Amino acid sequence: MFANYIKIAWKVLLRHPFYTFITLFGISLTLTVLMVLTSFLDHIFGSHYPETNRDRSVYIMSMVQRDSAQTGQSSGPMSFKFLTEYVKSLKTPERVTICTFVNSSNAYVGSQKIKLNTKFTDADFWRIMDFEFLEGKPYNEQNIANGEYVVVINDELKKNYFESTGESVIGKTIDIENINYKVIGVVKGSPATRPFSYADVYFPYTAPKSNYQQNGLRGGFVSIVLAKQKSDIPAIQEEFQERARRIPVPGVENGWKYSTIEIKAEPYAENFIGTIMDGGPGLKTAFFGILFFVLFMLLGLPAINLVNVNVSRIMERGSEIGIRKAFGAPIRTLVWQFIIENIFITFIGGAIALLLTGVIIQFINSSGWIAYADLTINLSVFLISLLVCLIFGFLSGVLPALRMSKLTIAEALKS
Repeated sequence: MFANYIKIAWKVLLRHPFYTFITLFGISLTLTVLMVLTSFLDHIFGSHYPETNRDRSVYIMSMVQRDSAQTGQSSGPMSFKFLTEYVKSLKTPERVTICTFVNSSNAYVGSQKIKLNTKFTDADFWRIMDFEFLEGKPYNEQNIANGEYVVVINDELKKNYFESTGESVIGKTIDIENINYKVIGVVKGSPATRPFSYADVYFPYTAPKSNYQQNGLRGGFVSIVLAKQKSDIPAIQEEFQERARRIPVPGVENGWKYSTIEIKAEPYAENFIGTIMDGGPGLKTAFFGILFFVLFMLLGLPAINLVNVNVSRIMERGSEIGIRKAFGAPIRTLVWQFIIENIFITFIGGAIALLLTGVIIQFINSSGWIAYADLTINLSVFLISLLVCLIFGFLSGVLPALRMSKLTIAEALKS
């Protein structure tokens, strides 16, 4: 029976090329946009180079301090001292790194200024991140303990700063903010959409302007905690919260008195979404409003338009439906026939969309719009796209099928 429905659907597609073109164009365009969007979200939240361990990591990004009346709050990164005392000493994780988000500096090649994105890290940063070293090696605990002025740069800065990109630059110096640093490593760069790993230059945290000796709870550092295995994450979170409860309150930070502290260790996506959820009712309303609008525009409107096309296409088959009803075909059988036909057509549009998505992703990766972009159609993207095809095919097929199947025999034969 299923095979017969597919054969009928194929014959219907060949019967009216114009309707077929309109239908497949609408389906493929919609699914292409959804596949590209899914690939982009996977690019942002998935475990990809160099953050390949993201699926078994928790991130400590921000500390929230509130006053006793709960009317005022201050939030942001933490001090190196605080993270060393309360996070670096955790027993459950495999490893803990302390680093900054992206900062900015300048370098000069002659009279040309190069704007740099910089990051201060400890040695464990290179053990948690899975960078590909094109030259040299990362700095280690000994380099940091000696206070050496060493840096790791990415391949793009090597190309822009040094005249000969074919030669090794290990051991050469780079002048950043009038300080000479020795290059000890060159890595393949990280996409700008991954703020924990992205930078042009990586300094040891003891380098000038890191403010790692700053006292107090707040500062410019964040932490990534790597679990031995994914199942250890709840235990790490519990151990950290037990440590966090020892933070003395109330206290004073930069002249402002706080009475409570909130700090979380969460997986990357949860931390990102949690920032929005904790941003107050206005931010949450705006976020969900935009999300609903995007989903409606990408899925709802095309589905409505496709319903209208399907109604017109199915109405032409009124005599077929009337005859089948006259011979006792139940409503459920007719409904499932049209739904399966529509899902089959949707999958054809999905195959076209998959090809278009591959072309668009390749264009985005090579365009330079996102530095080091590496959008892909991996298994997760493919399975999500497959699910979307099923939902889209079902939504756009069930209403026309129900409408036609409920027609009386006389009405069907007249249509």
